[in-house]
Amino acid sequence: METTRLSPKGQISIPKSVREAHNWEPGTELVIEDVGDAILLRPARLFPLAKLEDVAGCLAYQGPAKTLEEMEAAILEEAKRHAQ
Repeated sequence: METTRLSPKGQISIPKSVREAHNWEPGTELVIEDVGDAILLRPARLFPLAKLEDVAGCLAYQGPAKTLEEMEAAILEEAKRHAQ
């Protein structure tokens, strides 16, 4: 267990081993939750939670069904294009 100290400005430093264990880089936005006699820190969500019906419209596809092989080939092709 590591310890830290509250500064006169109410700030704390999170020990390097904890930051590395959670892959928290400088600038990571954290949510602080009061859980009684303790606090919980967790990374803030980059995007708000969404329901399927809120985003399902972007999934529409008009055309013949694609095979798994066709989808994998398209993904590989696009990955190669972005790697250049």
